[in-house]
Amino acid sequence: MFQAFAEDLNAIVKNDPAATSRLETLLCHLPLHAVWAYRIAHFARERLRIPLLPRLLSAFARFLTGVEIHPGARIGRAFFIDHGSGVVIGETAEIGDDCVIFHNVTLGGTGKHRGKRHPTVGNNVLIGTGATLLGPISIGDNARVGANSFIHMHDVPPNCTAVGTPARLIKRDGARVDEELPRTQLSERSIPVAERGE
Repeated sequence: MFQAFAEDLNAIVKNDPAATSRLETLLCHLPLHAVWAYRIAHFARERLRIPLLPRLLSAFARFLTGVEIHPGARIGRAFFIDHGSGVVIGETAEIGDDCVIFHNVTLGGTGKHRGKRHPTVGNNVLIGTGATLLGPISIGDNARVGANSFIHMHDVPPNCTAVGTPARLIKRDGARVDEELPRTQLSERSIPVAERGE
């Protein structure tokens, strides 16, 4: 866990020009505090199987930082949130390594699925300010999601850039394109409740 703390700190130094010193970052970077609180809560929930306390820690961190990360989410190494206010990361969300997200980003559910119901984000992904990603969708490695984009039940392939409301692909493997996003292929774990007869 301490290695993960160090990697999160290094991610800020790498990505944030305003991080003038490690001491200032340690003391003043609220999104870092939120990520560290998440890592402690996740460890308590998943490894130690402690009930209630992880959610209380998550709620307290949200009160202090404005960042809401459910302790059940899975977040990889070197995670960087730039300006944390309004960030929401749901219980079954998964985020890979070396990802950057900005304020007011939501990785949420639709309320119509059971099991896996939040986005899966690959490695080295950037999600811009105000982007809303809903449902058990997939954002591929090295993808970019533009500010204020809206993605619901569609995937973003690897090495692509998606922008707009609703989002469209504007870049694929470095080449300019104008394409619709591919529809999400639902797994058995995330079939809509109505289709499962529940």
